[in-house]
Amino acid sequence: MPKHGKNFRKALDGVDLQERLGIEDAVSKSLAASFAKFDETVDVAICLGVDPKYSDQMVRGAVSLPHGLGKTVRVAVFCKGEKENEARDAGADFVGGEDLVAKVKGGWLDFDAAVATPDVMALVGQIGRLLGPRGLMPNAKTGTVTFDVNKAVTELKAGRVDFKVDKAGVLHAPLGKVSFGSEKILGNLKALLDAVMRLKPSAAKGAYMEAMAISTTMGPGFKIDVTQIKKFLEG
Repeated sequence: MPKHGKNFRKALDGVDLQERLGIEDAVSKSLAASFAKFDETVDVAICLGVDPKYSDQMVRGAVSLPHGLGKTVRVAVFCKGEKENEARDAGADFVGGEDLVAKVKGGWLDFDAAVATPDVMALVGQIGRLLGPRGLMPNAKTGTVTFDVNKAVTELKAGRVDFKVDKAGVLHAPLGKVSFGSEKILGNLKALLDAVMRLKPSAAKGAYMEAMAISTTMGPGFKIDVTQIKKFLEG
């Protein structure tokens, strides 16, 4: 069995991690269990009733969180011509075409998100093997392959989250920082769940949201009673 430090064990004092909690209670307990000296990120893990090996059951999308993520997002934009000025005016940190692609080929990946205009995607495809594994490859389904560079950059800077279910059918996403407090974390969670629910594949059978848990970077995970999700979204 893995050994946990004393602070982690202290956070678990009197806590039953097998208990299914209401959403508000789970978020509150998760924040209270945070013990790191830095401002931890609050994360959610959702087990979906889908089989991602089938393309018609893949769940992938993006959502702009109403309260952001509490961090500075460095955005790179692959484009050319007048779109370069649009990207810079929107607040992009790195802008370019062939020069930016060459820089990435050389091993530079000092950014958190990428946007590309459709006319340079053939160029960006040359570095797909470098961007893809890091979740940085622009994709039309998440709105990061677009001529509306201003909108894409603005949303990413404001705290947009791209999400994709993994091979095990689990979707992971950040919800902000512990310092946000329960109200903002709950607001961000509601926006995320709304987006995930809208993307429910028609081919998915049975329960869509099978399990869910909230945790902080260093803290334990608190399980949520998924039967309360509908009520939470309607509230």
